[in-house]
Amino acid sequence: MLHYAVVFLVVALIAAVLGFGGIAGAAAGIAKILFFVFLVLFVISLIAGRRV
Repeated sequence: MLHYAVVFLVVALIAAVLGFGGIAGAAAGIAKILFFVFLVLFVISLIAGRRV
């Protein structure tokens, strides 16, 4: 999932450099969402791993 967040971030950066503002904003938003979902799942797996 972190891989997809990085991919969308790179797409957003390339689109921003080329001047596609709408696509860059959408890709950056998706990257943010995926990154925060990854963080939540990572913290949950850390907590679950310590209990087992």
